[in-house]
Amino acid sequence: MAERVSVEQHQADVAALLAPLVDGARRRARSEEVALADALDRVLATDLLAPHAVPRFRNSQMDGYAVRACDVADAAPGAPVRLPVLGEVPAGPGAVGDLAPGAAARIMTGAPVPGGADAVVPVEDTATGTFVAASDAGGARGDDAAAHHVDVLAPRAVGDFVRESGSDVGAGDVVLGAGTVLAPHHLAAAAACGVARVRVLVRPRVAVLSTGAELVAPGEEPGPGQVFDANGPALAAAVRRAGGVVTTLARSGDDAGAFTRALAAATADADLVLTSGGVSQGAYEVVKDVLGGGAGGDPAAGVVFRAVAMQPGGPQGFGTVDGTPVLTFPGNPVSAQVSFVVFLRDVLEQAAGRPRERPVGRARVVDAGVSPAGRRQLLRGVRSPDGGVRLVGGPGSHLVASMARADVLVDVPADVTGWDAGTQMEVWEL
Repeated sequence: MAERVSVEQHQADVAALLAPLVDGARRRARSEEVALADALDRVLATDLLAPHAVPRFRNSQMDGYAVRACDVADAAPGAPVRLPVLGEVPAGPGAVGDLAPGAAARIMTGAPVPGGADAVVPVEDTATGTFVAASDAGGARGDDAAAHHVDVLAPRAVGDFVRESGSDVGAGDVVLGAGTVLAPHHLAAAAACGVARVRVLVRPRVAVLSTGAELVAPGEEPGPGQVFDANGPALAAAVRRAGGVVTTLARSGDDAGAFTRALAAATADADLVLTSGGVSQGAYEVVKDVLGGGAGGDPAAGVVFRAVAMQPGGPQGFGTVDGTPVLTFPGNPVSAQVSFVVFLRDVLEQAAGRPRERPVGRARVVDAGVSPAGRRQLLRGVRSPDGGVRLVGGPGSHLVASMARADVLVDVPADVTGWDAGTQMEVWEL
């Protein structure tokens, strides 16, 4: 490998490599229609217009009595206004007639307000404070219910407790703007407007390849010298969390032919191929052996391998294979996860149309420490209740269980070789 390049330089090169994907998302060049039930966490490609008004019809905001406001204008606790109750309007299908002047209709929340009525008196503002059962009133459910009376104890103004049609959203109005990352409350708004399908951005398609003859899948029985593949599940999950879709999740040993075939299958069906392992200085570095590469150069001509001045995650590669962008991460599990956060997470989210602001914060590091000169350290830390950050595990790139306890990366600059307890440092949210 050539002289180490800075983290910033490699970030810029990865961003340039994936710029066409990001630009396509910004222009909303690729979209598809999906059922509303499948749209959670997808990104709207266009403004969503309401095909129907919400509410669709005038309806009651309360359980109570539909009235004309003028008929109860003089109502007071010591001087109730008595109105005959000529019918009942339940929430449900069916036509509703007009309300006669000087009368009331018992009405349920969400039920259509009868014609002529312009206010609703909540049942709590009547003498009984609750509904009289239809059987007690001597009648049955619906407009044929026998007449009884209600004593109204408070006046109501025109429009009180009446939801007007379109008061939430009118037909043709924008319900959700393009670029919205659809959460459950967005889907509720779309469903309330009668929307069954939405147009969303096509997600970046990412193939994830773990390499190394020593790898076996979790759940398999490892042989001597074998370890469980943590990178495949972790990187695939990170891709999905960033808004991508995993097209391939596969493992390849150290055989060049097998890796070449796996890579060819991955590039045929992905917008980006992400590999882990096989990029260091050992004798069995299958990714470097197959992809060749060299120091510097144009990634459009192949894959460039380099050393980045960071720890963990120093060995990196980037470029194209058969026109498909390829990023190669080191194989140690912590190195692979840190590499994803530092170099790919934000760019992939932008390529998914869901750029998320991740301001780098500062926090007080509880522990003193040391760091090698010339390398930017990304240490793992966990926030404490007082806002400080305590380091977990050590700098080793194999300490995956310690990584699981972390919620931030502590960014130690390359020119810092030591610090005291309580020093303020930049932290990256995981």
